[in-house]
Amino acid sequence: MVKTLPSQDIDLFCNLAVTVEALQTEAYVIGGYVRDHILGRPSKDIDIVCVDDGIVLAREYAKAHNILHELKTYSQFGVAMIKIGDYEIEFVSARKESYTQDSRKPKVEKGSISDDQLRRDFTINALAISLTEILKKKEAHIIDAQSNPLGFDVIDPFGGIEDLSKKIIRTPTDPDKTFSDDPLRMMRAVRFASQLNFEIQPSTKESIKKNAHRIDIVSKERISIELNKIMASKQPSIGLSLMEDLDLMKRILPEMSIMNEVDIKNGKGHKNNFYHTLEVIDNVAENSDHLWLRWAALMHDIGKPRTKRFEESVGWTFHGHEVVGERMVKQIFRRLKLPLDHKMKFVSKLVRLHLRPIALVNENTTDSAIRRLLYEAGEDIDQLMLLCEADITSKNKDKVNRYLQNYVEVRRRINEVEARDKLRNWHPPIDGAIIMKTFNLKPCKTVGVIKTAIREAILDGDIENTFDAAYTFMIEQGKILGLEPIN
Repeated sequence: MVKTLPSQDIDLFCNLAVTVEALQTEAYVIGGYVRDHILGRPSKDIDIVCVDDGIVLAREYAKAHNILHELKTYSQFGVAMIKIGDYEIEFVSARKESYTQDSRKPKVEKGSISDDQLRRDFTINALAISLTEILKKKEAHIIDAQSNPLGFDVIDPFGGIEDLSKKIIRTPTDPDKTFSDDPLRMMRAVRFASQLNFEIQPSTKESIKKNAHRIDIVSKERISIELNKIMASKQPSIGLSLMEDLDLMKRILPEMSIMNEVDIKNGKGHKNNFYHTLEVIDNVAENSDHLWLRWAALMHDIGKPRTKRFEESVGWTFHGHEVVGERMVKQIFRRLKLPLDHKMKFVSKLVRLHLRPIALVNENTTDSAIRRLLYEAGEDIDQLMLLCEADITSKNKDKVNRYLQNYVEVRRRINEVEARDKLRNWHPPIDGAIIMKTFNLKPCKTVGVIKTAIREAILDGDIENTFDAAYTFMIEQGKILGLEPIN
């Protein structure tokens, strides 16, 4: 639904227009801001294109409003940025571009607003509004929201407004040239389709499939930015499924693409693990905006193709896929230039543990098993349970309800044990330093043996989770190993 531009936005644009007129130039609001407001999606990210020097415009505007401290310039890219409250404004110069076959870095020349719109990736991102027109209409009090809900004329040379109404992603010019020039635009097409729930126009889709190999020249960092935006969308499966259909997945995440294969032997097949994974991600997305939990959902079965075996008595098995998958996470994150910090460790942990909660459903499950899960999952236990519940993708509603009820019982047991034993983010009360000081040891294997014995005794419930109980147990273990405390 199209909404009139907010009054505070109009005031901001009018202030910008005053600087534009003082410089005797032209400048336009362009791209995503215009698109999103036509769609009724208010945005605070604003792109301004100036037909002369965008950096000069930004600097003069910042001077006029005493906000030079908010100005950041990137001269090598011809870009300036200003943050004003919630607004982030990017200034660029109007330009036209030409590309060589082996690079997505264009040769840039000064251009007109028409040239700049022509270089845009999609028709819906080539929409522009003149800042000067906004100021003149405001001064003349002729902003007519009835005949034009935005209140201003949109410069739309490629039918972008109609494409917005039809929910279509389409390139302004020949899609083969668009995607060959800058192959990242193929991922952007998928991203916008996923974020907006739009369809990619058939000829545009065909061109992406034909040019998919060109994605290889794009840096992994840029690809991962788009991939993360797909993962963060309301229904990530839209974009991920498109990546597979358009041959992008096998070039970016072949480990996922290979999951889209179903083997049949002796009349027995297994479920399609690719589409099961997409269901799991969407289930997670319904309940959490946590990007790395969504990544854990994407990766949770990534080890299945490498562990797939057929056993006559039971059919297809994937024994140990969680262990194999955990090792694969780091390899994939490294290749895609994703963070190798606590975020990667979080994903790895959840992949390794995602089968554990269902194994605790049995009524004979001991408190020790619950303690061990709490110890290993730590603060991520709630995210792990969300992943496990999302992993239920059966079409049989009775089965789904039964599995969910099982997890209700697992959660009850977890809460019960946690309330009593306080094992979330737990560390044993005796550490290696205390063991070495007590027995006058240097770092050695024996220290690790005693430390492990203490941890296991507490997790098994053999001793209390207190310093005194652990210390007494440590002395006993030392004696078994022929050690005497020095005090």
